[in-house]
Amino acid sequence: MFLGVGARRVQELLRGEMEALGMVVRVDAAGNLRGTYAGAAAGESVLLIGSHVDTVPNAGRYDGVLGVAVALGCVRALRGHRLGFAVEVVAFSEEEGIRFKLPYIGSRALVGTLGAAELERVDGGGVSVADAIAGFGLDVKRLGEAGLTPGTVGYLEVHIEQGPVLEALGLPLGVVTGIAGQMQLEVGFRGRANHAGTTPMGLRQDALAAAAEWVGVVERYAAAVPGLVATVGVMQVGPGAANVVPGSAVATLDIRHAEDAVRERAAAELVRAAERAGEVRRVSVTVRELSRQAAVAMDAGMVGVIAGAVEAAGYGVHRMVSGAGHDAMILAGRVPAGMLFVRTPGGLSHHPDEAVAVGDVAVALGAMMRVLEVVSD
Repeated sequence: MFLGVGARRVQELLRGEMEALGMVVRVDAAGNLRGTYAGAAAGESVLLIGSHVDTVPNAGRYDGVLGVAVALGCVRALRGHRLGFAVEVVAFSEEEGIRFKLPYIGSRALVGTLGAAELERVDGGGVSVADAIAGFGLDVKRLGEAGLTPGTVGYLEVHIEQGPVLEALGLPLGVVTGIAGQMQLEVGFRGRANHAGTTPMGLRQDALAAAAEWVGVVERYAAAVPGLVATVGVMQVGPGAANVVPGSAVATLDIRHAEDAVRERAAAELVRAAERAGEVRRVSVTVRELSRQAAVAMDAGMVGVIAGAVEAAGYGVHRMVSGAGHDAMILAGRVPAGMLFVRTPGGLSHHPDEAVAVGDVAVALGAMMRVLEVVSD
């Protein structure tokens, strides 16, 4: 949870690790833990490396946290050696967006896009983002100080793939070229609730039946468009009794693609499909946009350096688009950003059985050290 008890415990643990490595540590006003390992000379540029430390309910142990651990592993591997730039390790306070339905709170603060509207967002208990920050002992009025450290020249993030592609290819690492754009919609079907035993089939206005037909269309449409993924992840049905024809069904639709034009076209087509399913059953359809995020390309120079490091490690270079969102997509708007994926056994993530192979992490650490070496030269 964003700035909850668990967050404090994680930060205490990581702070101890950072301080043991000789890093200067602080928690900024958005709750991000930031540790700086100084370079060879004062006033030099800064390379930001990190990921997030929050997670989803009933999740695994590596989504986000692995990136912070690898970043600290890089600093540890330097063994006191100073580079031509400072390394700042960041453990973002909130990426998943679970508590406030607002992702990337921590990284938004670094790039200056965590404004009044975001601070006023409230959780299920009526607590606002600003309240949560204050409750953690931080001063929201100092949010401006949570910006990027002056002289920051780039951002690197190591993350588990959260998918099955690298495992299928037999590769430990993948080079991320971009992050798919995504859109989330709420699609409501409203018919008429009525007695299940006395309402003839031809006279029903069954909202769930219309929604179910539409879900099938969503699956078939996405399967026919290369690179497109579309998911109906939540369905709320009312009144929710076994002997009542459903009068309402409210569903979420998550659509993602590396090209915004393809995603937008898919959204329009699937909304029309929902309307057609409703018309057949005399069910009204409403659509509300919940979120929208444009596709983001990683910096070509960063991609090249990371690809070279993977190749130097003796592995084939697989360039891939991330279907999941990451803090890197937020940082990319301000500084050159790059991402390195680590193979996810079984392609399983956001699940207690989420895992990584120790050997893959070792390869990732070696590749990251190679990146630091190239950048330092």
